[in-house]
Amino acid sequence: MERRVRVRFAPSPTGPLHIGGVRTALYNYLFARQHKGDFILRIEDTDSQRFVPGAEEYINESLRWCGINIDEGVNEGGDYAPYRQSERREIYLKYAMDLINSDNAYYAFDTPEELTSLRESVEAKGEVFAYNYTVRTEFATSLILSKEEVEERINRGDQWVVRFKMPENEIIHMKDLIRGDIAVNTSTLDDKVLYKSADSLPTYHLANIVDDRLMEISHVIRGEEWLPSLPLHYLLYRSFGWSDIQPEFAHLPLLLKPTGKGKLSKRDGDKMGFPVFPLKWVAPTTGETARGYREDGYFPESFINMIALLGWNPGNDQEIMNMEQLTELFSLDKVGKSGARFDPEKAKWFNSQYMQKRDNSELAESFLVELKERGVDCSLDMAIKVTSMIKERTTFISDFWGESFFIFEAPKSFDEKVVAKFWKGENPIRMAKLRELLAEVEDFSASNTESLVHNWIKSNELPMGQIMNSLRLVIVGESKGPSMFDICEMIGKEETLKRIDFAISELA
Repeated sequence: MERRVRVRFAPSPTGPLHIGGVRTALYNYLFARQHKGDFILRIEDTDSQRFVPGAEEYINESLRWCGINIDEGVNEGGDYAPYRQSERREIYLKYAMDLINSDNAYYAFDTPEELTSLRESVEAKGEVFAYNYTVRTEFATSLILSKEEVEERINRGDQWVVRFKMPENEIIHMKDLIRGDIAVNTSTLDDKVLYKSADSLPTYHLANIVDDRLMEISHVIRGEEWLPSLPLHYLLYRSFGWSDIQPEFAHLPLLLKPTGKGKLSKRDGDKMGFPVFPLKWVAPTTGETARGYREDGYFPESFINMIALLGWNPGNDQEIMNMEQLTELFSLDKVGKSGARFDPEKAKWFNSQYMQKRDNSELAESFLVELKERGVDCSLDMAIKVTSMIKERTTFISDFWGESFFIFEAPKSFDEKVVAKFWKGENPIRMAKLRELLAEVEDFSASNTESLVHNWIKSNELPMGQIMNSLRLVIVGESKGPSMFDICEMIGKEETLKRIDFAISELA
């Protein structure tokens, strides 16, 4: 019987969710949906010292905004609850003890001072310190202490940890669905801490292995930063006797900064003026804020489309894909091994593409909110007309006012550079004559006025560019905007003539 696909996104609530984390969640989600499987959100909050209030809620809200629907999780529940690791603390000690009893782990009672002292002495010799088979017997551990001494230390309240007993000089063969076959010698690896008595909580390594097994996770799709942990995780599955049912692994490439070397960070966004988080974040203790894609005006569909292509491509030239199309086309074998460079301008391009696809009525509803805040009285029908006229020139809804203010407000002043360029020679007289022509027009539709004005210009052998730019100056106040005849139709005949009169008077 084929194994049911079950994947998990397992972030730690230590701050806002980076877009690299969102991409990891998205790839897990697409993989699950494509295989008719389950997408699980598990909160890995075993690191109590780094816990940040509000971070878990932020993670959930971010996934909702992105359209990444959770099948099982803290809020959704499920047959494998609880999905918050701090609520599963009673589970992990048993498995840590199982490893000790099978001689795959041991108690270690060394103090931070002892560790520091040994590390410094090793590094003083020009060597690299590693807590492994070369030093483990130099500390107070259950490997050299008697059973009675171990029990005595535990009973009197000595702090202890459980460390994995890394095999010596063994080649571990692993398979990654993206990177292929990997081999590592265990002598290069540390005896990692698996459990700490200080807070009665496991470390990531033990907790995620146990939880993945108990939640029947079939595939672990996570970031490249966890690749060095893969040998330990393989060995933990083997030590528990779970090798035949362990998940398949896939490690995703890093998201790289737009220029230079290294991972994409908040600092890059602050420096270059773009967000690196899906939603705005306010730090609960300091009040420090970080920009979010939602608040910057990105559509969730464009954001998801953009990050989906950071490290994966469908194998063709298609770039615009909704969630359904992404689900159909996604596959791990088309995920690259090398890092994916983030391009903030490309992110804007995606949003502009989705702007063109957006329903005018929906955009108009959003625009009306801003118009109301500005004290502009506008009907929905009018807002729809304005939106349909300008949206091809915009990237965000916040651009709408800058591209259409002249429809709602007559110019009170005029761009000096445009005045100097076009309000000279006979152009002021020509505008007066054009005003007379427009005053006689009954059908003030864009198509009719455009035809009449163009015929008038041609029949009088006037310079088209000079006339049209002068008309734009008097109607808009500067050199911008869509078709002049569309603008004139929208503001109406009376307002058009009024603006021409004002400009002729003001610029005389």
